[in-house]
Amino acid sequence: MNPENTDFNRAQNTEWQAPPLPEQINRGAQTEPPQMSEAATLGNIFVSPGETFSDLRRKPRFVLALLIILAATTAYQFLFVNRLGEARVRSFTLEQMEKSPQAQGLSAEQKQQALDTNMKISGFARYLIPVFLLIGIAVGSLIYWGAGKAMGGDGSFWHAASAFIYSSFPPTVVSMLASILILFLKSPDEIDIATSQSGLIHANPTFFMDGKSMPVLATLIGTIDFFHIWGWILAAIGLQRLLKLSKASAWTIVLILALIGLTFRIVGAYFSGNPT
Repeated sequence: MNPENTDFNRAQNTEWQAPPLPEQINRGAQTEPPQMSEAATLGNIFVSPGETFSDLRRKPRFVLALLIILAATTAYQFLFVNRLGEARVRSFTLEQMEKSPQAQGLSAEQKQQALDTNMKISGFARYLIPVFLLIGIAVGSLIYWGAGKAMGGDGSFWHAASAFIYSSFPPTVVSMLASILILFLKSPDEIDIATSQSGLIHANPTFFMDGKSMPVLATLIGTIDFFHIWGWILAAIGLQRLLKLSKASAWTIVLILALIGLTFRIVGAYFSGNPT
């Protein structure tokens, strides 16, 4: 038999297989095992954010980063109040109460009762800080996921949560640890309660201005902050790598959320009289 005919018949008898569907190709890519341990991602997000987010795309994970964010933020709040002392905190709380129009018609005894109630609520709420943070992170992750889907992205809610948490991890940890250090190096009398409740590090131009006299302007200018910008850059990279968004789409989501957050802070500064 002619060898060419033999090869032709063998080829004809070989079972034909259809190419894999696009969904199967994508599913296979997503099941690729991660190359970094979860502990390794905590350090690599500082030096190689792009590679870290790409690895989180293979397997979204964020438990360790989330626990550290919760622990660092909660620890600062408790240490802050303990360092300043209850007397200063009560004095500041009373000062804020007296700015309210509702407090103008209260007697001294009623103000004292309201102050005691406020202090008890604040003390109890301090223990709920991790719960409030978890709610905020869940809402932020949901917004990332929904906005990413609207922009044509591809990824699960857990991918969006990984982007949100890991983009918050470096600026939060660095600012909280630095604030805790400064808290014990600086005299309590030199600490401004109104501007330091969320941290003692202010890497923005408001360092050179009196925020109390211009709280709204100080809040607006305070947005140009190193830690805010750091977080925005990481968020944009994370959305691109984890939800497969374009650079323009990722930055659109980040900037819109930043503007929404700024609006709430400006409103808060206007009514409280303190920059936020």
